[in-house]
Amino acid sequence: MRLGVRVRLRQDPLAYIEELSRGSTAEVMRLPWGGWCVRDTELAQVLLRDPEFNVGGSVFFGALLPDRGAQVEVGRAVRGLLREGVPSCRAVLGEAVAGLPVVSRWPGAGTRLVYRCLADVLLHPGAPEGVRGLLRQAAHEGVAVRAPYAWQRARAEVVRARLVGALAEEVRRRRRRPVGEPRDLLDAVLTVCPRAEMADRAVADLYLMMFRAIMSPVSSSLAWSVLLGCLHHTRAAPWPWPVDHVVREAVRHRPVPWMLGRTLPRAVELGGTVFEAGELLSVCPYLLHHDGRHWDAPDVFRPERWAESGGHGPYVPFGMGPFSCAGAAVAHTLLTESLAALTDQAFLTVAGGDARAVMSEGNAPRPFVLHRTPDPPSARQLGRR
Repeated sequence: MRLGVRVRLRQDPLAYIEELSRGSTAEVMRLPWGGWCVRDTELAQVLLRDPEFNVGGSVFFGALLPDRGAQVEVGRAVRGLLREGVPSCRAVLGEAVAGLPVVSRWPGAGTRLVYRCLADVLLHPGAPEGVRGLLRQAAHEGVAVRAPYAWQRARAEVVRARLVGALAEEVRRRRRRPVGEPRDLLDAVLTVCPRAEMADRAVADLYLMMFRAIMSPVSSSLAWSVLLGCLHHTRAAPWPWPVDHVVREAVRHRPVPWMLGRTLPRAVELGGTVFEAGELLSVCPYLLHHDGRHWDAPDVFRPERWAESGGHGPYVPFGMGPFSCAGAAVAHTLLTESLAALTDQAFLTVAGGDARAVMSEGNAPRPFVLHRTPDPPSARQLGRR
């Protein structure tokens, strides 16, 4: 990748991809760093939805779990586990928010908050404390969500290696003493990973992949919701929007996925360009969410748009079609309830907030400081008038 491209991506990846799209007349544009992006909204939806382009396995799992049937089973098992775990997360949430300091550094504080709520779903309380401690460390130190600096990533790699080794040992232990219903994420993964087909280490790697797939988008989306809500409501009064609308607008305005990829099963012509079988085409959710032909004022953060009946375009914060995120509905519930707990009887303000994204596994918010001030009763009464 050329130096100039790296600099532009580092400065503002979303503004850069939008600039590339506006400067192209092709329905499928060549990207400066390689690969292709479908910039036409209608064609992008065809690529994501049409069964013709959604055969075989998801590129998300890669060679670790190539069988599509097994991928679907894992998604279903994890979705069911998360749905059943929502009540326990809800029970922890209030205490977790109450434990936040008045001044906290985000998005790290959001990642720790999400982990605390999900800890017992990720590894049940009866699991060895050593493994739970390593998972907690992984959530706090750049394994769950990719750290921004090279020295942090080097430290996170040490934690990751120790965690995978401990998880592989826990997989061996659980395979010797199988249980019925899954107690946590590791049990859910084990239900679709027969010993004869997947080694203990491979199961540990798959668990870590699913752990990150849960933690990264939820914590990043929560941080975006907090940041964008505060940047667009600076008065010392309760937010004027329902938290559900703030979450929906945050993941529209700043969707976490950078690209959604599909591997072409055969040679095909799309948008006037012929592609060979095996070519990877991508769709950028940010471009779909900011298409002025489908969205009213797409560049404006407007939570109130979700109370309106029209002016909505394609909405793909968790993907679209057969390969969309299996846990999207549960993720939205966790986001909404977490944001509701953060804003309950409190004023939120941010310092150092910047709406530009930084590239991580996806579009993550840049660091900011959250001030969460308890809301006195008189102010709450004023806000309800």
